[in-house]
Amino acid sequence: MRRETVRDAEAKVPGRDGERGAGAAPDGKRVRLISGPGILLLWLYGVMVVGALSRSVYQLATEFDRAPLAYVLSAVAGVVYCFITWTLVRGGETARRAAQVCCGLELVGVLTVGTWTLADPSAFPDATVWSDYGMGYLFIPVILPVTALMWLRTSRRQALGAA
Repeated sequence: MRRETVRDAEAKVPGRDGERGAGAAPDGKRVRLISGPGILLLWLYGVMVVGALSRSVYQLATEFDRAPLAYVLSAVAGVVYCFITWTLVRGGETARRAAQVCCGLELVGVLTVGTWTLADPSAFPDATVWSDYGMGYLFIPVILPVTALMWLRTSRRQALGAA
């Protein structure tokens, strides 16, 4: 007997709005990404949106000449957090995949900027959200994408198990 693959299981689950796969429950509704630990992730990403965007908007408007790279990177971080928050609320397989890509890019960004700020502190006269791996934000910027990626993977398995 042939063992059922993940792709076979996904094909059996019809989605809403033309989506197919693990983002849809057997009844055709989207599987929520903000249940259980996903609620905490949503809350933390929401806090990071407010923190990163408000800080960067203020700094870009009042102190741009002082450290433009740092302030633009903080704004980019805020936009990334905003998009991930939106995908978590939206739910479904397409949103899950978009969130996974963004969380992966976020992690690369945090590690790159964090290493850059440690290797060449003079490049950043002022801190970014991702400076020193997010030390100014209690290391949440480096922990958040790792836990989000783990949650997105776990919630996908749970959705496949429900199919």
